[in-house]
Amino acid sequence: MITYSDQTRVLVAVDCIIFGFDGDQLKILLIKRGFEPAKDQWSLMGGFVSPTENLYGAAERILHELTGLKDVYLEQLKAYGSPDRDPIERTISIAYFALIDINKYKTQISDQFHAEWFLVNEAPSLIFDHNSMVEKAKKRIRYKAALHPILFELLPKKFTIPQLQNLYEQVYNTKIDNRNFIRKVNSTDLLIKLTEKDKSNSKRGAFYYTLDKNKYKAKFQSFLNFIPNPENLIS
Repeated sequence: MITYSDQTRVLVAVDCIIFGFDGDQLKILLIKRGFEPAKDQWSLMGGFVSPTENLYGAAERILHELTGLKDVYLEQLKAYGSPDRDPIERTISIAYFALIDINKYKTQISDQFHAEWFLVNEAPSLIFDHNSMVEKAKKRIRYKAALHPILFELLPKKFTIPQLQNLYEQVYNTKIDNRNFIRKVNSTDLLIKLTEKDKSNSKRGAFYYTLDKNKYKAKFQSFLNFIPNPENLIS
């Protein structure tokens, strides 16, 4: 077998940044690392890529092994290759981020690795360069959400406009004008209005909506300017 005999071997890993929305709060899913170094400290979901799998396949496998989650929105973020990022051995990590509706998947999340949800703005400090990965993922989501309807991946099957607005406000950490937001939502033609109302917050209630999946797929690449001047909010 021919090999690159004069080259140093390096390990390749994937780390998954999992964001979830429970209908009220935007959260991140973390685990306690089960081995040294940094054992019992908070970490992203991660693991090594096997010789027989591609990067995306490794991310899907690791996500499922550590949390029980599968068939979620998963996107590659960035490669991290600083020589000293792992104190044990030279390891290059490919970061992915996932977006899920917490209520849809809460029964699937495994307790084996002590996975726990934290509010995004109240998450503990993480091992190695995982904090940098999370910050990079936040910026990528803010950028993409201004161009494409990816935040709908975080919503339950039926939701209200106030829920949707609350989600966007949390992602961008800003207040959004209610009338402009409703106008933008209506202009997308992505939502189907239901007859049912959510009356948990007022007697009048708010109508539930559901996403038109066919239009969602068709319009995914043309969902522009949903957030005006996003460059002012991406930081």
